[in-house]
Amino acid sequence: MVEPNANEPVIDFRHVTVIKENRRILDDISLRIEADEHIAIIGPNGSGKSSLIKVMTREYYPIADASGLLTKIMGEDVWNVFDLRKQLGIITTDLQITCLLETTVFDTVLSGFFSSIGIYDIFDVTLEMKVIVLEILKFLGIDHLAFSSMTKISAGEARKALIARALVHDPKALILDEPTNSLDMKSIFQFRKTISKIARAGKNVILVTHDLADIIPEISRVVLIQDGKIFADGKKEEILTSENLTKLFGIPVTVEKHGEYYAAFC
Repeated sequence: MVEPNANEPVIDFRHVTVIKENRRILDDISLRIEADEHIAIIGPNGSGKSSLIKVMTREYYPIADASGLLTKIMGEDVWNVFDLRKQLGIITTDLQITCLLETTVFDTVLSGFFSSIGIYDIFDVTLEMKVIVLEILKFLGIDHLAFSSMTKISAGEARKALIARALVHDPKALILDEPTNSLDMKSIFQFRKTISKIARAGKNVILVTHDLADIIPEISRVVLIQDGKIFADGKKEEILTSENLTKLFGIPVTVEKHGEYYAAFC
């Protein structure tokens, strides 16, 4: 198993181009995310946000040409996909739909050790694994739900269970793809507090969204992506402007800051 170097960038991509169905869905992307950095990637639907995440998780592979392609993750350019998934915890709405089974929160989180949905007799479940699951559930404040069915808890609680599942391997980074989709206002508020807690605990947070309100205070850098290209990249305060967001989304957008959070209005 490849052991990540704590001093290397989590992501170091240069000249990444991905073509699907004769269309460039990513076009000459260069992106470096340092080991202690929290970042938000923002763009409209179809801009290439999720495709960029799939390059990080090795679901998509860029084309090789003469442009000096580099796709290093935690200092390594060759990964076993199963090892990589242990280092990059992924949270998506699609994963939550997949995990909505008549299984307990505890077993759902435990299944993260085996990259499965649910626990089966063939798995060698150890006492250490069970202890880790209980510790993570307690850290996230949902240990009281350990033996509740995933189908009986709220959407916000289920999202926390997925975060717990992603944390069982103690990954270097947590990748959140449109994390507050389908959540109500209370669940969104609680979810953001949870992610802030994880960021302060030392995990890299890579947030992919189109909603500025998802950007927790711990995120200091924002990348805007449009038509498969990086449109802007820099400090949060410099990038999140009405002018930039208007150009990005192609409609008049007003950006306002409320305390430590941002909001956008059309």
